[in-house]
Amino acid sequence: MVVIGGGPAGLAAALRARDCGVKRIVVLERADTLGGILEQCIHTGFGLHYFGEELSGPEYAHRFIELLQKTDITVMTDTMVIGIDKNRVVTAVSPEHGLMKIEAKAVVLAMGCRERPRGALAIAGSRPAGIMTAGTAQKYVNLDGYMPGKKVVILGSGDIGLIMARRMTLEGAEVKMVCELMPFSGGLTRNIVQCLDDFNIPLRLSCTVIKTHGRERLEGVTVANVNERFEVVPGTEEFVECDTLLLSVGLIPENELTKELGIALDSVTGGPIVDEMRQTEFEGVFACGNVLQVHDLVDYVTLEAQLAGEGAANYILGNNQAEKVYVRPECGLGVRYLVPQKINIKNHRDVKLYFRVNAIYKNARVVLEVDGTVISNKRKVKLAPGEMEDVLLKAEVLAAMREDSRVLVRVDV
Repeated sequence: MVVIGGGPAGLAAALRARDCGVKRIVVLERADTLGGILEQCIHTGFGLHYFGEELSGPEYAHRFIELLQKTDITVMTDTMVIGIDKNRVVTAVSPEHGLMKIEAKAVVLAMGCRERPRGALAIAGSRPAGIMTAGTAQKYVNLDGYMPGKKVVILGSGDIGLIMARRMTLEGAEVKMVCELMPFSGGLTRNIVQCLDDFNIPLRLSCTVIKTHGRERLEGVTVANVNERFEVVPGTEEFVECDTLLLSVGLIPENELTKELGIALDSVTGGPIVDEMRQTEFEGVFACGNVLQVHDLVDYVTLEAQLAGEGAANYILGNNQAEKVYVRPECGLGVRYLVPQKINIKNHRDVKLYFRVNAIYKNARVVLEVDGTVISNKRKVKLAPGEMEDVLLKAEVLAAMREDSRVLVRVDV
């Protein structure tokens, strides 16, 4: 088995496959260390669900790295995968081994995601120094020991942007504001409270940066309010002096290798379409973590990766010979997407459906319906697009389903 990516998803998938009986596993990681993005996430808040403890990112990653080091799993760092062919032959290159080809019975895609760059935003102005993604700034501060600037505006209220608002403040910078195009934040509620409210950093919703100023170095930005059609509201333009603009405007799953194989992608998540064991529509290729869907908590990445590792192990060992009859769950009112996108009703195990809502809902109900019958109906005090939700489809319900059965998840207001 070849695992592409040595972050939290790749590590968890490799370990689970090893526990399930796969003898030869190779983990390929393009960085020179394992752990992925967790290495630069020195704040706490990781592991509350999986370990029942509050850990920093490096601490969380190190627990899995330690487990990996106790096994015979082969790890190749500083290794870039440049292709996968139809026979699951993985082509990679590294300074130590040069160009190599690895024949795999199963491949687990765990490449993570990247930040949406400035080029994806139509912001007027020149290209001065001081404009970067929030993740880049996080690396500068936490790993390299450099401060990107002293007067900061943050565009986008994703979790990385919120966390960097606090981090820059703690390091002595003045964070003027966080601007968010949408009428709601894209981050976790706890991060809004702990990173903005606790430091009196204003969050301006329905607001965006429309122009940057400065030639050699950023000197300021013009911000403005937007209406429900995301058009600038005339008269709301305001110049804000700053030397740094951090962009936290969304994450994109790293699926170039996936596309090369011709694997179908979900138009909403940007990740591949998978079944309940995270197998893609290309047999023997599995996906997990942020390459599949952008998660809010690393604990959920781990649980999903363990499913993919088990699924890949079953495929390699020939344990998945059961008949496959798929149903495709549907998104009802308020639900943006569902993962997995298809479920084998002959695989008699509980299936957890993960989803995000498309707006903020208060005192709403999450309803799971099968063939017109309500299976679960749970009240939620608050639902927000920045937080992943889930519903459980139990094995006994699956066993009673047919090929033409209809599974629907919706929000009742």
